[in-house]
Amino acid sequence: MSDATDTPEFDYDAPTVNYKVEEGVAYVTMNRPQFHNAQNGKMTYELDAAFKAAVADDSVKVIVLRGEGKHFSAGHDIGTPGRDVHLSQDRVTMWYDHANKEGGEYLYVREAEAYLGMCRRWREIPKPTIAAVQGACIAGGLMLAWVCDLIVATDDAYFSDPVVRMGIPGVEYFAHPFELNPRIAKEFLFTGEKMSAERAYQMGMVNRISTRETLAEDVKALAQKVGQMPRLGLALTKQVINHVEDLQGKRTGMDAAFAWHHFTHAHNDLVSGDKLGGYDAKAMARENKKDS
Repeated sequence: MSDATDTPEFDYDAPTVNYKVEEGVAYVTMNRPQFHNAQNGKMTYELDAAFKAAVADDSVKVIVLRGEGKHFSAGHDIGTPGRDVHLSQDRVTMWYDHANKEGGEYLYVREAEAYLGMCRRWREIPKPTIAAVQGACIAGGLMLAWVCDLIVATDDAYFSDPVVRMGIPGVEYFAHPFELNPRIAKEFLFTGEKMSAERAYQMGMVNRISTRETLAEDVKALAQKVGQMPRLGLALTKQVINHVEDLQGKRTGMDAAFAWHHFTHAHNDLVSGDKLGGYDAKAMARENKKDS
């Protein structure tokens, strides 16, 4: 989640995602660097539009997801001037509008569409996807990296999911025990500590380690190598591996985790009057810095 602690100059209507295609590779770039690429609703739907464009373009062989600035993504927007959880959006899944709903329905519907629903949608993109990660990849940032087929991280990148501090058992796209050994996943969540790129590589979560200076070229080279394979072969290979993960319980486990996640939101609201357990971006940033 965003650890932005100041208020940079802000324009809600400015694009939050940049898109370009070069040499058969689509580059989808989160562009809220002043807020460490915290994901508001606007960004979520602009990401979806960019991914749709890349899928529809036959010249695109591989899609790269990256973040502008110092960090890949500090997670979901829980405190920037552009936080827009209360706004209706032009939905892309089959959920109805959340904005005029009450109680637990409000956030459940919103996150079923914009978080869990979107991530599942992006996981099924039929073209190979690569996450290029530098700096922070926190909570909702993990969700974006994890839906990608490959992850290349800089040697100073780090990964964390500190939402257990809110009483919540992990982010909405609960892939932790598939991205990590279950015992390591428990440590990751129980402590909220940052996992270095090196350890993430050792755990099999990261494919390759790069540097800030070479990340762009390393990812480009990998994307172009992957893109030499036949399009249908890549799509079917991706489908079968995703299918095997789901047979192992990934989808059903995630359904259960999402329900428990929203039990906690409702519990927090009843106990404290705040669905996030009293944590906004600044409060979470302070706690995260204690672990630095």
